[in-house]
Amino acid sequence: MIPIDAYTWLKALHVACALLFVGGVVASSLVLVAGREARARVAPVQRRWDRLITVPAMLGVWAFGISLATSGGWFTYGWLQAKLVLVVLLSAVHGLQSGQIRRLTAATDVKPLRAAALVIPSVIAIAILAVLKP
Repeated sequence: MIPIDAYTWLKALHVACALLFVGGVVASSLVLVAGREARARVAPVQRRWDRLITVPAMLGVWAFGISLATSGGWFTYGWLQAKLVLVVLLSAVHGLQSGQIRRLTAATDVKPLRAAALVIPSVIAIAILAVLKP
């Protein structure tokens, strides 16, 4: 059996957390664009998912990502700087969505967040930057 080094574990954990984080952000986007009745029914469940899964996954993405970038000495590379901008944007969208879902659970009428349209293109760009490292 081939031993797995620390870099490989960090990368695997980073990718696993990224999948959970992005899944949570996409799920929140879907809840927020659903009809009023569906939002009222699903918002409490999504809020719980967000607290238990999405937020810890986001923190894991940041922690493991910073560890990877530090170990690789990549902070001066343009691809990582561009990726960081997109990850900050995605984290900000998540924060805005979390606030909207919190207000939905308090029975406040909320207009859907237009920034949710940035989620899919941002995720695609992040994946391209991470894999190709142009």
